[in-house]
Amino acid sequence: MGEENEFMKASKTNVYGYNSSLKGLARANRKNMNKAEACMWKYVLRAKQMKGFGFRRQRPVLHYIAAFMCKELMLIIEVDGFTHEDPDVQKNDHVRQRCLEKAGFTVLRFTNEEVLESINEVKLKIENWIDSRKSPFPNPLQKKGIEREESQEF
Repeated sequence: MGEENEFMKASKTNVYGYNSSLKGLARANRKNMNKAEACMWKYVLRAKQMKGFGFRRQRPVLHYIAAFMCKELMLIIEVDGFTHEDPDVQKNDHVRQRCLEKAGFTVLRFTNEEVLESINEVKLKIENWIDSRKSPFPNPLQKKGIEREESQEF
């Protein structure tokens, strides 16, 4: 129930769940990305390298910060380090993923090791996910009948 309330509050201002109260923390995270996140950004996601889709890094979404997010695809990509092996962290990850999926996002997870040791396979998995979706991608603004003003662009 609390998850739905968080989404409802965020969705009143935008359909992507942007949370401006986490902006400072997200900025700090962008400056301190780990090696796997930096490689994912540089070699896979930045500058519309991923099939022409734009991704944002360390994006505040609902009450979380997503490692990478593509608004057009409603896709969040997480890169998990060794701390995500802890059962309590895994439980929190599950709750977080469920909340993001309720908001309409798909969450793809990769480990640091996958990114650092097999980045081409990670890239291929993301490309395959994109290719498996129906094209063109639905615009969530149109689906909800919302017209967006330029001042609301995030």
